[in-house]
Amino acid sequence: MRDIAVFSGTAHPDLAAEICAHLGVPLHPVRVSRFANDCLEVQLQANCRERDVFLIQPLVPPVQENLVELLLMIDAARGASAGRITVVLPHYAYARSDKKDAPRISIGARLVADLLTSAGAQRVLAMTLHSPQVHGFFSVPVDHLHALRELAAHFRGYDLGNTVVVSPDLGNAKEAAAFARMLGTPVAAGAKQRFSDDRVTISTVIGEVADRDVIVLDDEIAKGSTVIELMAHLRERNVRSIRLACTHGLFSSGALARLSATEGVREIVCTNTVPIPQEKRVPELTVLSVAPALAEAMRRIHNGESVSALFG
Repeated sequence: MRDIAVFSGTAHPDLAAEICAHLGVPLHPVRVSRFANDCLEVQLQANCRERDVFLIQPLVPPVQENLVELLLMIDAARGASAGRITVVLPHYAYARSDKKDAPRISIGARLVADLLTSAGAQRVLAMTLHSPQVHGFFSVPVDHLHALRELAAHFRGYDLGNTVVVSPDLGNAKEAAAFARMLGTPVAAGAKQRFSDDRVTISTVIGEVADRDVIVLDDEIAKGSTVIELMAHLRERNVRSIRLACTHGLFSSGALARLSATEGVREIVCTNTVPIPQEKRVPELTVLSVAPALAEAMRRIHNGESVSALFG
């Protein structure tokens, strides 16, 4: 592939390297240095002039450091006369800040979208945004991928004759229903009310789950408070087994250990949009790669082909 240049920040270089391996192009080096006053400086160490530049950087902890690093990468590419700058966001952490649900509260998803476009981003490639409206916060084209195909391919390896897909809340029910159609299973959902980042209440589970094998599907799992609350209700309904599935496995504050130790949990499945250190992993964890999907989307963007056809 000619006239393409791919760079990665420090957030997830392993994923970037895997994407480039699928594309058959080199991953160009980036020098990130820090001044004595703690400010960052970024240098893209390959020619960008009139090239199709892709900058890969999920917004993962430390989110603010990685965000500023990405903004500086975009600015460096613009200053180097890049032909087009596409930001590849495997995980957009600020997507959860997508509405004004309290007085005088910030809407980070929209603000960070404005920052990325102001820095010079001309296109965004994202994976499983927290809610559909986040797509509209960007004033540049957004190609929005999801990982349902990868997750479905994994679960098709099981006997799904007595399985139901469960969404933790009604907001994710549409995605859960699409996932259930891919697997040929029924769908159910929890009725959730959130009071704070780590305090949720699920009043009931809507749908038939008794004596069934359950796949709980969510877009991301951070502290795991929602799925732990949901699983308590599922056990009250006497489900046979529980498997957890998500795109973004953040697993903060010891969530993986807590989830794997929960009664009835047979497997925890996520993708590699977020790096998971080896020391945090548990035997129940399965990590699927989205590098082939991101690489194919990047190839299609570069060649001017349809990205939505990936989901046909």
